[in-house]
This record gives sequence, structure tokens and C-alpha cells, in this order.
Amino acid sequence: MRFTKMHGCGNDYVYVDGSREHIDPALKPEAVRALSDRHTGIGGDGVIFINPSDVADFEMEMWNADGTRSEMCGNGIRCVAKYVYDHALTGKTELDIVSAGSIKHILLFPGEDGKIERVRVDMGAPGITPDPVTISGLEFSCVSMGNPHAITLVDDVHTADVHGIGPVIENDPFFPNRTNVEFVHIVDRAHIDMRVWERGTGETQACGTGACASAVACIARGLCDTKVDVKLLGGTLTIEWDGDTSSHIFMTGPATEVFSGEIDI
Repeated sequence: MRFTKMHGCGNDYVYVDGSREHIDPALKPEAVRALSDRHTGIGGDGVIFINPSDVADFEMEMWNADGTRSEMCGNGIRCVAKYVYDHALTGKTELDIVSAGSIKHILLFPGEDGKIERVRVDMGAPGITPDPVTISGLEFSCVSMGNPHAITLVDDVHTADVHGIGPVIENDPFFPNRTNVEFVHIVDRAHIDMRVWERGTGETQACGTGACASAVACIARGLCDTKVDVKLLGGTLTIEWDGDTSSHIFMTGPATEVFSGEIDI
């Protein structure tokens, strides 16, 4: 099977052209776990299949490293957009990509070499739980970006107990489908630091939907302005939202191809 390794701010996935490579759906969970393994496979935070679509230009079919499906990936969808342009599957710099039934509108920005360097995604309107919730003694803001997020404020993301608290909150009964967990420090009104414990994967270098959810939580509480740079372990994403729950969020950030290859599965 042919594959391409890509990452957005260090959030890395194995990308597969689903129009050319076919895996029995019943075998996909096992295949995803094998491909994602950083010791015996290619290594990544999961696998993303890039498929044809009847409702958009392309479909993103996202799988977590543990072999479970996910609804959306902000870093992943930027890489999908880069892949289809750089690999000549489209000549458009304005695309629609569908993931789990939700269509995202995307703008692509080529660099001097003609390859895509940055991607801007209309992430849609957020779903916000009106009041914070307290779980395991900590206060969380709950935001949906098509996938669930629980955001807590910390004094320092570098000393936050991400690996201790993250899995506890991910699997708390309050979240029937589990949740992503974000640890956020507000630097100033235009900058926040964030670490993330991703549902089905563990801590990752970045999470696009988590950056959006964290910015939304801070803006909704009046703690940040409507344009926020979110600094992640693997890089920085720019998130824009005007604070109206019916308004769309825009995420801009890099997408990088690492290498391509072939593997027996």
C-alpha cells in the first residue's frame, strides 16, 4: 500500500489515497493500529484516508491511533488539502472537504515552489456548553467542534499533569463518547499556550480542533480578543472567531509532507 506521512504543527498522520488503495472495512481498525505504531509501523497519531466524494471535492476519513473513528481533525484536514493539490488531484486553491458528514470550506496558499505552505479552514460554528462543569475537582469548559473538547485553565502548560489528568477526563462518564482534553494558559489577550490529550491517541504535538475549542472557550469568557494565536508543542495556529455562537471559526496554519513510501499490510 502506498502512503504519505504528513503533519500539521507536529500532529502527524499516515495519509492514504482511498481512490487507489483499498482496505477491507472490517480490517481497518487493525490496520490503523499497525500503521500508527511508532515502533513496528510507520508511526503517527492515526491514519487518514483521502476518498472521492459525491457532496464535496474530497472526503477525509479519519482514524485515531487506537483504531477508533473520529469526526474531525483540524491539522489533518489542512494536510488533506495540501496533499490533493501537491499531488495533482486538483488544481483548485479553494476546496470543500467533507468529514463525518460535515463539509469544511478551505483556502490554500502556495509558496514560491508552488507547493502548499499554509491552509485556512472554515471550521463552522462551535457548540458551547453554557456553564463550566467540574470534573475530578477541576473546572472545564465544554466545546464541540464536531468532536468533543474539555478545556481547563492552568498556570503553566509545561508543568500541567497532562498524562495524569488527561486520560481520567477523556474517559469520565460525563462524556459518553469520550473527549479531547485541553490544558490552556492565557499569555495575553492575543496569545495562549496549549497542550492536548487527544481522545484515542494520548498527548499529541498539536490539535487543530482543540486549538479552536480553546480559543472559543477563552473568547466566550471575555479572556481573549477575537483573533488568537494558539502556541502548541509543535507550532502555532491562528484562530479567529467573533464571539457569536452562530458565527464560524477560522483556523490558519501550516501543513507539511514528510515522506512517502510503500508498506505491506
